[in-house]
Amino acid sequence: MTVPNFAGKHAHDALFSAQDFIAYLRESGSLPDLPPPDAALLFYQPEPAAHLIGERRPPDVRLFAPVHIVQREGARAAVASGFGVGAPVAALVLEHLVAWGVRRFFSLGIAGGLQPAAGPGDVIVCSGAIRDEGVSHHYVEPARTARPSQRLSESLLEGLQERGMSPRLGETWTIDAPYRETVAEARHYQREGVLTVEMECAALFTVAEQRGVEVAAGLVVSDTLGEERWTPRFFDPAVQESLRRLADAALACALC
Repeated sequence: MTVPNFAGKHAHDALFSAQDFIAYLRESGSLPDLPPPDAALLFYQPEPAAHLIGERRPPDVRLFAPVHIVQREGARAAVASGFGVGAPVAALVLEHLVAWGVRRFFSLGIAGGLQPAAGPGDVIVCSGAIRDEGVSHHYVEPARTARPSQRLSESLLEGLQERGMSPRLGETWTIDAPYRETVAEARHYQREGVLTVEMECAALFTVAEQRGVEVAAGLVVSDTLGEERWTPRFFDPAVQESLRRLADAALACALC
């Protein structure tokens, strides 16, 4: 059995689209008459999103995900959070935001470090994602890797460096099933020089390419697998601080 199951799927049009969903929201009065910002930040953890949004307030828009509009000196960006983790939901949120009119995206989250030198709070700007999830295979034919926007990735890298951080540029392994990450796979990708493992990037890069929009991804190491054992450090202060600084850098890029 292959993914997708239906042979030749990629030659066929979808039955309905995210544009149809946005049209439904408008017709039902559920989508406020707000112009979409050019850029959006996607968060999978609540703390860095709250750091940018500031005071607690209702979302400005609901596109499956709660979306807050952040303004700085006349420029606007969307902050989407509170929608969970994983490729299917991340791709869904991206599709809705694209259909609304957003053109640039920054995906910002945590990841497991695969290399022995990885430590909690290390920041990675993703240069490619191994397609070991399911979503991307419903959009395009199988291939090893999906790629982000080089332009946005370089902008994010420079923004982090300007803030005194030392991000690394490298590949990630995207998988749907974190409790099925095997020792053999971790060894394999470690030998290939892959830096992290997470659950969204390959899907986002693939969908963005298909929709003609740009996406970059910043990851903070929150747990490590490099010594063939799992060491969780999700609540380490270094992880939380890096997430906040990554959020600040991405917002600056989004507003420029």
